[in-house]
Amino acid sequence: MKYLVLHFKFDNTEEFVADVLAAQLGEIGFDSFVKTTEGLDAYILEKEFNEASLSQLISDFPFDAEITFEKEQLEDKNWNEEWEKNFFEPIIISDKCVIHSTFHKDIPKLPYDIIINPKMAFGTGHHETTSLIIAEILETEMKGKRVLDMGCGTSVLAILASMRGASELTAIDIDDWCVDNSLENLALNNIKNVDVQLGDASLLGGMKFDIILANINRNILLNDMASYVNCLSQGGLLFMSGFYTEDVPILEKKANELGMKMLYFKQKNNWTVMKLVRSL
Repeated sequence: MKYLVLHFKFDNTEEFVADVLAAQLGEIGFDSFVKTTEGLDAYILEKEFNEASLSQLISDFPFDAEITFEKEQLEDKNWNEEWEKNFFEPIIISDKCVIHSTFHKDIPKLPYDIIINPKMAFGTGHHETTSLIIAEILETEMKGKRVLDMGCGTSVLAILASMRGASELTAIDIDDWCVDNSLENLALNNIKNVDVQLGDASLLGGMKFDIILANINRNILLNDMASYVNCLSQGGLLFMSGFYTEDVPILEKKANELGMKMLYFKQKNNWTVMKLVRSL
């Protein structure tokens, strides 16, 4: 499976520019991002790339920034070496969970130790949306629960949920790189109760879950929320992230229409996680 990386540069050095650009790129098929000293590197499957959509996005970009990019085709690489060269550092969340790769040394001893060797950039816990949901998993009763990790990426969320006692887990992603990487990461952590599947919300069918974790983007969440609710048990919890605080009202409105009630939302650098319960 061939990937492209686009090396974006922009003259506005405000950190939010890279965040907003990444969010918008995610809506046109880009799935992984790495901030650089000059801007942002964004990754996309070659077959998903649409230059016209990208040109329109840059033309309509809502902030004052001159954005340019160079396109590069990627061959399969040892992504662990790439991460090591680019200073992927261990991350500690809530003083309870450490996420690191196999090449890291002197890892602090915490209750939950997760090994992630990422094929691509997203899903290590460094991005605000991932760390926000991880913090929620650490505070939520998981023992004996049936859990769905939707848009699983590296399956770091499913791995932590399993470590916290979830009994049955399903991890789904549309990207075969993510499915392969999820299987590798599950094996690294000796997790055996996660069923990894390639696909989208159409797979959910007759499945039933007590907790759903969906870290994707606003548009996909709006499109697929009905499918999530249909397979969520009465009183079940839905955690959503991958969007900005200003997106909360439209997501809450959709959730209310589907019989969900928002319990609260939390934000970090304007990225947001919502906790909802199925009330109908």
